[in-house]
Amino acid sequence: MPSSLNKAVKIEGILEKIVYLGRNFVVAKVKVPATKNIVTVVGEIPSPAVGCVLQLEGEWTSHQKFGEQFKIAKCTCSVPISADGIERYLRSGLVKGIGPSMAKRIVRRFGERTFDVIEHSIGDLSAIDGIGSSRIKMIATAWQEQKEIRNIILFLQSYDISSTFAARIYAQYGDGAIALIKDNPYRLATDIVGIGFITADNIAQRIGIDPQSTMRAEAGVLFVLKEFSKDGHVYCKKDELIQKSQAMLQIDESVLTQALQTLALTGQVVFALLDGASCVFLRGYHNAEVKVAERLLALKRSPSRIKQIAADSAIEWVQQKISITLADRQREAVHAAVTEKLLVITGSPGTGKTTIIRAILEILSKVTPKIVLTAPTGRAAKRMSETTGRNAKTIHRLLECVNGTFQRNENSPIDCDLMILDETSMVDILLMHHLLKAVPDYATLILVGDINQLPSVGPGSVLKDIISSKRVKVVQLNEIFRQAQKSMIIMNAHQIINGTMPNLEACEDTDFYFINEEDPSKLVEKTILLVKDRIPRKFGYNPVQDIQVLTPVHRSLLGTDNLNEALQNALNPNSGAELLRGNRRFRAGDKVMQIRNNYDKDVFNGDSGIVARIDVENQVMIVRMDERFVRYERAELDDLVLSYAISIHKSQGSEYPVVVMPVLMMHYVMLQRNLIYTGITRGKKLVVVAGSPRALQTAVDNNKTMARNTWLWKRLKGGKNHD
Repeated sequence: MPSSLNKAVKIEGILEKIVYLGRNFVVAKVKVPATKNIVTVVGEIPSPAVGCVLQLEGEWTSHQKFGEQFKIAKCTCSVPISADGIERYLRSGLVKGIGPSMAKRIVRRFGERTFDVIEHSIGDLSAIDGIGSSRIKMIATAWQEQKEIRNIILFLQSYDISSTFAARIYAQYGDGAIALIKDNPYRLATDIVGIGFITADNIAQRIGIDPQSTMRAEAGVLFVLKEFSKDGHVYCKKDELIQKSQAMLQIDESVLTQALQTLALTGQVVFALLDGASCVFLRGYHNAEVKVAERLLALKRSPSRIKQIAADSAIEWVQQKISITLADRQREAVHAAVTEKLLVITGSPGTGKTTIIRAILEILSKVTPKIVLTAPTGRAAKRMSETTGRNAKTIHRLLECVNGTFQRNENSPIDCDLMILDETSMVDILLMHHLLKAVPDYATLILVGDINQLPSVGPGSVLKDIISSKRVKVVQLNEIFRQAQKSMIIMNAHQIINGTMPNLEACEDTDFYFINEEDPSKLVEKTILLVKDRIPRKFGYNPVQDIQVLTPVHRSLLGTDNLNEALQNALNPNSGAELLRGNRRFRAGDKVMQIRNNYDKDVFNGDSGIVARIDVENQVMIVRMDERFVRYERAELDDLVLSYAISIHKSQGSEYPVVVMPVLMMHYVMLQRNLIYTGITRGKKLVVVAGSPRALQTAVDNNKTMARNTWLWKRLKGGKNHD
């Protein structure tokens, strides 16, 4: 073992075992031939694979619990040269088409020449049983890809950039990646998920791009605008945009002003004078907001194709037909659905939105068969289908999205006389724009949603703006019905939205529990115990299929990252094949969620499923999403995350039989009334909140949701669609 600590040294060794694989952090065992010792190394290792040769620079440190470790400052990874190392490297699955048994047969035949054969005479592999022309082609492609990724890793390392981005960069740019990056490194911030402007700017500066260049100024301004949109804003005041850009870039104001003018001339941004202030929109958001206002006003004033009927008589008929008695506000909503061309119905759980939709469908289905039901997420659409008995589609599937392009639009509209959109609060300005383009002028449009929920993840406040404009008929449901009053979930949700602490006292046959635990580490343990043992044992729910953990944050001990790893190990410990991608391990039986739209696969952000099968040899994972199976190649696993625990934001539009929600003061910046309200209302049968009463009180007291810069309400209110 090393005789001194905290001195910069170099070691070379063979990666024997990966102990822990985290985000940009690896704990591994490395065999050092020079000393014949196996040492523990910690830090970043690019594309770690058992058997590869590591050249490490760093220092020896002493960990209080784990003893002496080598802390990596710099790492270069090369392919192994020994037959044993080559076999273990190939067994790791990094080369698609070669699994454990195939690796053994190849190395038995070619020994230390294996990599030379793959590189220069790959056709010789046909001598191995089970390797035909198609597999040779697969191996050749994967080998070339690994070579290019290693080159990108070396390039990134020279600029102190994490190697975890190498595979994504290669997937985006291919063999010419390095040349493209050198030409314009700022494209990384736009094209590669996880690489922000700061990282791209660091590369640009070290390449030698002038800090006062217009290229940098334009990229920086666009970055600041996009950061504003991440907070839900559709536009930014010009003065504020220049101020923030100047603070970040340290560029002269005149250069930034010129950059904005250039971006406007090239159509990337749009200037607008709003209430006397000069404002800047990203072009797509400006166009969407203008067109949404135009389409809503056009729908409102266009004649309906639905045959006119006597609304009061229809209401009496439908009450008898489905054996209900509508309250006053419910009657108003049904009456408006029959008489209005454009309608908003909003209300919290337990106020009868589902009953109203059923009544509307019963009535209007008698006068038109052309009825379309839609929702922004797969889970919301599925729930809509279950409650109405009619087929409901996600907006993306309704618009027939192919390769990122919606086939349904103003030139190919949806053939419908009535469209009902549920969970409208989730719909951002861009998606609403695409939907309204495909709604014919003669159609009746009913927007249903809960204004108290979190706003859309994307920019805009569509539902709120429509209501605020007062140009559209709105029915606000506020009466909690007798059956709903039996649910503590619903009663506590209403108390929260009214600014009152929920009832935390448990009673018999309740569907809401609170567990007091202030210590974060103990709360993690209790969360796992609740999901794995206590709730399944007491109530009979399946811990994977029925129970969803919701948390306010992604990072920290009680964030999605840590909870998912802990829950995966508790509920689905490693029992065989698994695939590694970055800091994530996927196993058959894992609960996973799509985090980006993939139009080729027809899967979208928020879609959830269960890993059905893993093929290590071909580096393929099959995920069952609802009733269909989706195939993921290894490079596509970046679009998936474990979803035993998800953020409350990601849960919007979904319902789960059971919700477990840890809440502590460590989540302080996220503790808002509508966040806690949204999380609690995701639970259908049972909700367990665990954590600190003080944190819960803080959230209930905080109703100061950040106002979003939008102009849709004003465009609607004034009936004008220009700035």
